[in-house]
Amino acid sequence: MEKLNRGLVAVRTSSDQVFLSWRLLGTDPSTIGFVLYRGNTRITPTPLTDRTNFIDNTTINDIYRLDVVQNDIEQSYSESANVWQEPYLAIPLQIPQRGTTPDGVSYTYTANDCSVADLDGDGEYDIVLKWDPTNSRDNSQSGYTGNVYLDGYKLNGTHLWRIDLGRNIRAGAHYTQFMVYDFDGDGKAEIACKTADGTKDAANTIIGNPNADYRNSNGYILDGPEYLTVFNGQTGEAMATTNYLPPRGNVSAWGDSYGNRVDRFIAAVAYLDGQRPSFITGRGYYTRLVRVAWDWRNGTLKHRWTFDSSSGVPDDSKFAGQGNHQMSVGDVDDDGKDEVCNGESTIDDNGQGLYATGVGHGDALHMTDIDPDRPGQEVWQCQEIPASYGQTALNFHDAKTGETLWGKPGHGDVGRAMAADIDPHHKGLEVWGAVGGLYDCKGNQIAPNTPSMNFGIWWDGDLSRELLDGTRLDKWDYTKNISNRLISFYNYRNATDNNGSKRNPGISADILGDWREEVLLRTEDNTQLLLFTTTIPSDIRIYTLMHDPQYRVAIAWQNSAYNQPPHPGFYLGTQMSKLPQPNIYVI
Repeated sequence: MEKLNRGLVAVRTSSDQVFLSWRLLGTDPSTIGFVLYRGNTRITPTPLTDRTNFIDNTTINDIYRLDVVQNDIEQSYSESANVWQEPYLAIPLQIPQRGTTPDGVSYTYTANDCSVADLDGDGEYDIVLKWDPTNSRDNSQSGYTGNVYLDGYKLNGTHLWRIDLGRNIRAGAHYTQFMVYDFDGDGKAEIACKTADGTKDAANTIIGNPNADYRNSNGYILDGPEYLTVFNGQTGEAMATTNYLPPRGNVSAWGDSYGNRVDRFIAAVAYLDGQRPSFITGRGYYTRLVRVAWDWRNGTLKHRWTFDSSSGVPDDSKFAGQGNHQMSVGDVDDDGKDEVCNGESTIDDNGQGLYATGVGHGDALHMTDIDPDRPGQEVWQCQEIPASYGQTALNFHDAKTGETLWGKPGHGDVGRAMAADIDPHHKGLEVWGAVGGLYDCKGNQIAPNTPSMNFGIWWDGDLSRELLDGTRLDKWDYTKNISNRLISFYNYRNATDNNGSKRNPGISADILGDWREEVLLRTEDNTQLLLFTTTIPSDIRIYTLMHDPQYRVAIAWQNSAYNQPPHPGFYLGTQMSKLPQPNIYVI
């Protein structure tokens, strides 16, 4: 895992108070303590051993420093933090220049999905931002789009580089999934994504033929080579390019002939050998489903395996149509290696099919230990195709075997579902969807109505999860079965969300401070990203969620197609058992 610093953050919450929080690492001993300094003044008389946040009663704005205490010995730490005057950090952006399509339509740019990783090895998370043109399109829609760009930024606003994916990469939620992760273990993250002729890296090096233009009169790109490129996260330079797998082949083999389903791409990161990360590229889910695993080791890009529902192997054909608009990754069979969950099918770490349920394609997918009374993890998702889902429009199944444990009826395309611990009276996560009410993890209805069903986020001081929908953060009141507003992010510099009706943040992850999560949103004018952090005290001490492998890879795949919230590989909620020690080492 990444070698992170302490992520110390200081936020002024009133004229006479500053809120501070910092990371506990997954490798820290249980006895570790922390002391805080404001300038040269120690503000914690004794080491803090029961929490990772603190309120400093002061009117002074000074630089804060965090030291660690082990075995009664204080170890000086170089990390420091200036005081934020607002509950967010404003990160300036460099907007790409407007453009014009071949049919004479002009477009501008909107800051879209983000990912975080340590690009330069300094122990602090950096941001990779995708810029979408305003004529970005769903695959089902014809029309030209502008170029897609990837930018690297430090949290202080330093612009590191820009990658231009070129005119032969279409813009839209299903086309560009960019995996940002330290794949080779050198302490600095790489970026892996699909490229094409005309892609230009940050050093202005062109991939393939710079003059090629494969766009047809409907704006689709159904011809020409497709590539997979690994970029240097620190410089934005291309380090290796190979042919993208799986190739498009016959367009109609993916479910239609005009270019919709052939270009349904998804991606993820997985520890397939239990030790080092690989990345997964995917194509298709409505009909043919293909997943390909890759390794980046010692400057070499190596193909690990391919799973193809059209391989000719009889059991593989059962996987056709059993994928979602995203993947989840985790060790579902407890062998120390990750599996790839497509939704209603899962592929084992070795690239062999583990199971396919036959319930069919759906949109939202949640995989974690939803029911802590059962061994292993569970999957909760909504379904799209009545002929496949039958009486389980909302489906709850065992993540290891695919066995349907229970489900709820519905009709038509049930497009949304959510899982989060929001009611402490019921052990485990509560689950709900676009039909029916609110259910406990056993399938019992506990409320006739439901809260929002977009993103979950740990924000306040307890173990229940709060609910993020667009720019609204709510707390579910389980006594009245209503949602109460905690914060309206749109009140700050016109913060806004992404992806139309999906209403996603740029990213939500444990980026700074203690174990609770941050929210990254763009301003409406796309001139800034705003990184929001909680300022609510908590007496709960948990290591950073980024040191749970399943949560960490979920942050990597969060930008893939229909963005979904991350979940850890263990039950995190009220009535939880002892926090499991992560089986990790840092690099």
